[in-house]
Amino acid sequence: MDEAVADCVALLGTVVDRDWQAARAGRLEWSCHETAVHIASDLVSYAGQLAGRAQDGYVPFDITLDEGTGNAGLLDVIRTTGALLAAAVRTAPPGARAFHPYPFRSADREGFAAMGVAEVLLHTHDIAEGLGVPHEPPAGLCSFVLTRLFPHVRPGPTPWPTLLWATGRGELPGRAPVTAWRWCNAPVLPTDRLVLQSVTPAAAMELAAGDDGGFTWVEGGPVEGTRMGSTLVVKQYEEGVLRPEWGMYALVRREDGRAVGAMGFHGIPDEDGRVEVGYDLVPGARGRGYATEALRALSAWALAQDGVTAVLAVVERSNVPSQNVVARAGFTRVADDEEQFLYELRTPWG
Repeated sequence: MDEAVADCVALLGTVVDRDWQAARAGRLEWSCHETAVHIASDLVSYAGQLAGRAQDGYVPFDITLDEGTGNAGLLDVIRTTGALLAAAVRTAPPGARAFHPYPFRSADREGFAAMGVAEVLLHTHDIAEGLGVPHEPPAGLCSFVLTRLFPHVRPGPTPWPTLLWATGRGELPGRAPVTAWRWCNAPVLPTDRLVLQSVTPAAAMELAAGDDGGFTWVEGGPVEGTRMGSTLVVKQYEEGVLRPEWGMYALVRREDGRAVGAMGFHGIPDEDGRVEVGYDLVPGARGRGYATEALRALSAWALAQDGVTAVLAVVERSNVPSQNVVARAGFTRVADDEEQFLYELRTPWG
């Protein structure tokens, strides 16, 4: 957040002597002045949402500039509101979430940081385009936004042109122009003792590389199955077929914020509405009902989605504990071969 705002203020500081009111901001209908005010308004709004943990809608407030505020003063407002959002992100606990409508009605602190960075990068570009000055922000910031807010967008050769294309501001060879878009915050599913937190492409890349993915794990985690699942998430992201709600979730314990395992889907439902689920737990967290609790919640969510007819689970014959998990979650064994059993759940839990 700090880096994005510093980049914005440094660039726009070179054109404070221009008439921002008269210049249209790129492809927007707003003037450059209105767009700069919008940046500040979004930053303070996100800070307020996260700091106040708003749950049901936007906190009903906005900013108003003092009469006669010039371009330099407006940059001070952007700098200040950016610092407020950065402070809200830094001080929010890891599990904090607040309302945002797109698309799952909430975002965590990383999501609000990414949205703030996106607002700054994109609208700085709009203003710069309107005033005729070049702008290319740091690639790392663009990658941060893409991997957290655009998991459904196939990466391009370089991050900045990809972000511009994904938001209808540019072109990419071989891809149709984008005329309508929305970003996608990571979904979560709560249970009595757990929160199922979506593993973003950025987190999946870290897990696949042997890191913790930004989660605090119980001793012994993450296990190999989680790293393999993360590799699948990364592959789907790179191919542009990842849908985060049908991806992988870390199972985070409410009592201490530690991840005890992972669970998720192998992909989107097939043409018959069937979707396969897989999971694993850190050995020290097994035998406490976490997998059953998470599987019930994830399966119920899946079966509540339009067009979904069944949730499937394939379990090795030798894995009796996992067979017990799917049975307790309401699954029925419907097929088998020499090595595996196929289980199916066709009605919502409970």
